[in-house]
Amino acid sequence: YTNQSYWQPYSNSNSSPFRETSHEPEVFVLFRNDWEIFGWRNSVSALGFNHQSNGRPVPLSRSWNRLYANFVFDHGDWLISFKPWYRIPEKEKTNPLQADGDDNPDILDFMGYAETRIMHKKNNRVFTMMLRNNLTSDGLGAVELTYSYTLYANLKGYVQYFNGYGESLIDYNARSNRISIGVAISDWL
Repeated sequence: YTNQSYWQPYSNSNSSPFRETSHEPEVFVLFRNDWEIFGWRNSVSALGFNHQSNGRPVPLSRSWNRLYANFVFDHGDWLISFKPWYRIPEKEKTNPLQADGDDNPDILDFMGYAETRIMHKKNNRVFTMMLRNNLTSDGLGAVELTYSYTLYANLKGYVQYFNGYGESLIDYNARSNRISIGVAISDWL
C-alpha cells in the first residue's frame, strides 16, 4: 500500500494543508532472478495488480486499475527498472456526475503505457531518472529527476524535479513543473 499526499499549506482558498491524497493498494508476486543480458543482471521481476484512487467524490474522483509487470536489471552501481502496464477497462459513464463508471477515460493519453527508472548509486547518494511516455509524437508523458542522500541511518533527504503529466491523479491531464525537497524513510537503492 502506498499513500502519497501533496501538501499545500499556503493556499487557504483551495484546500489547506493537503491538495490531493492518492491511495494505491496493490497485490504482486516477486520473482528473484539471476540471468544476464549484455552484462545486466535481471535481479527481480514482478507481476501485479494495482488500484490507484484519490478517494474523492464525483466530479473530482479519479481512479484506475492496472495489471503490470516490472523488470529490474542491475549492473554495478546502476539499476534500470522497466514497468509496462495494461489498464483494466471500465464502463463508460452516461452522466459525468454518476458515481460508477470511468472517471478518467483518457488517462492513458497522459500516463502512457509504461515507465522506466534509471538509478545510479555513488557512496550515500542516489541519482534517479523516471521517464514516462504514451508512445506517440504529441509529447505527453513525464520526466522526474531525483537526488537523494543519507541524513542518518535509513533517513534520506532528497531534491526532486518533475516536468510533465500525471504527477497527481487530480491533475493527471495538466502539465506541471515543480521542484521539491523532502525526507524519505527508504530509497530504491
